[in-house]
Amino acid sequence: MKIDEIRAFSAEEIRKQLAAANREFMELRFKLATKQLVNHRQIPAVKKKAARLQTVLRERTLGIR
Repeated sequence: MKIDEIRAFSAEEIRKQLAAANREFMELRFKLATKQLVNHRQIPAVKKKAARLQTVLRERTLGIR
């Protein structure tokens, strides 16, 4: 998901997506610990998605954009 697409969402939708990304990250960590994770590149991708969502929320809080 691109940053421009995230900026088009409402704040509530961003929070929902952030919660989903955090839940997905936790599930991937459990799969990694139990050696069930096939694609290890999923973990950094989910972390990056969560960081983008948090960045947009913080921008809105500060009134940057």
